[in-house]
Amino acid sequence: MLPIDSQAPAFTLDAMDSGNPVAFPTGESTLVCFVKEDCPTCQLTLPILEAIQANQSLLVLGQTAEGNKKITQDYALNILDDSKLKVAFAYDIDTVPSIVKVNADGSIDSQWIGFVKTEWQSLLGDDVVAWDELPDWRPGCGSLSVDPLIADKLRAEAENSPLRARKIEIASADDEFEFMFDQGFSDGLPLVPPTPERVIRMLTGTRRDPQDIVAILPPNLAATTVEKVAINAVMAGCKPEYLPVVIAAIEAACTDDFNAHGVMSTTMGASPVIVVNGPIRERIGMNAKLGALGQGNRANATIGRAVRLALRNMGGARPGGTERSTLGNPMKFTMCFAEWEERSTWDPLHVERGYQAEESVVTLFGMTSGPVLIVDQTSVQSEQLARSMAMSLQAVHHPKSYMGTDTLLTVCPEHLDTLQRDGPMSKDDLRTLIQDSLATPLKNLVQDAGSGVGIAAETLAKMDEARQNKLVTKFPRNEDIHIVVAGSDAGKFSGAFHGWATGSIGTISVSQKIEE
Repeated sequence: MLPIDSQAPAFTLDAMDSGNPVAFPTGESTLVCFVKEDCPTCQLTLPILEAIQANQSLLVLGQTAEGNKKITQDYALNILDDSKLKVAFAYDIDTVPSIVKVNADGSIDSQWIGFVKTEWQSLLGDDVVAWDELPDWRPGCGSLSVDPLIADKLRAEAENSPLRARKIEIASADDEFEFMFDQGFSDGLPLVPPTPERVIRMLTGTRRDPQDIVAILPPNLAATTVEKVAINAVMAGCKPEYLPVVIAAIEAACTDDFNAHGVMSTTMGASPVIVVNGPIRERIGMNAKLGALGQGNRANATIGRAVRLALRNMGGARPGGTERSTLGNPMKFTMCFAEWEERSTWDPLHVERGYQAEESVVTLFGMTSGPVLIVDQTSVQSEQLARSMAMSLQAVHHPKSYMGTDTLLTVCPEHLDTLQRDGPMSKDDLRTLIQDSLATPLKNLVQDAGSGVGIAAETLAKMDEARQNKLVTKFPRNEDIHIVVAGSDAGKFSGAFHGWATGSIGTISVSQKIEE
């Protein structure tokens, strides 16, 4: 309830008996009582309210339309219709019956909650009601204004609502799902309507102010607030506890290093791939195990989708506009998963990138395709498997395309066990074996009758023999081979995501701490 001495909110409600509006404050000391007809304690107090009404200024506010009619029929009480619950919400009523005594100047003098006989006697005196027949006390019932299904809607509609985004009203005959398709909000799949109450509920997932600027989203350079991120998280199907991950991912996407504009507009069809590390994985139920890179887990699917919808709806990255992907990419719907840190023998991704193990971190990669399976069910030696993996990675972009991109290697548990079979193999060891296995003389990358990809023959001809024979690595640097562990314990199938252009000419992977 509101604090003593604070100003009681003004209101105007219709009287049930006459239908005429009744305005408050009245300019005199008044008791404002909140009841609902199906509450047993309220039923106990209704005869007492009849007696009080005969002796002093009293306004009784009922919470359901049908219940208000019944009280009016059964008792000599002029019930005011608060079935929209806006007054109960404004007065912060959590229990009925509740009485608020308001002074003539509109300040709150005192309050009573539930039924305590001595308190109600003080309002009326000893002789009017047969007090001996009444119990000493009775607890009240929950006010409908605090019902979880109703309170968020009331909060969204209140004068101090945290929501500022433009509201779109649709006709009663319109289908809200078809409307969102027609407006271009969707990625092609149905969306959850972002009603004010759903957005309010989503905002409970973060302590940040709804109007805080999260990022400037390209290509529109749109200043994107926490509220607008929450709207897209609702549409994507997120739970409130996912919102901090979505916010952190959008912050990472909008850095100069990640270059979201380039990632989303390239004709190669790149898209963000999101890897989540740290304690939040378990808290929000993310999947790092069986099927981690596929369907079936709400957190994985909707977090990635929310980031993609934000880039679309606020940033303006839409197919046919700035997004010009030749073929498209299923990862443009979503691609988000957790690393199975506990199963790994290596430092998890976020620790490798300088964070503490107990911190929750999201890392974004700009990838063009994947996961492409690395199928090796027969290698039994550590180095044998590492070099086998390398052979699969030679096809990233093209077998003759070298020094231009990165890769995200997702190692499954059975492959991890094989890599460790002949002694500890670090991530750096694996990277070195991959690079060494794929290193080739520059002259082997020349264009020929079998492939127009590679170095032009006339360019190669201008080089001396030493330059032509110089070994070239597949990836510019060892650290351009990013490594995480995920997937089921059963199955010797790792996966590789193929990157876009790597470095300042394209995209650089970015990690961002998740603020919970």
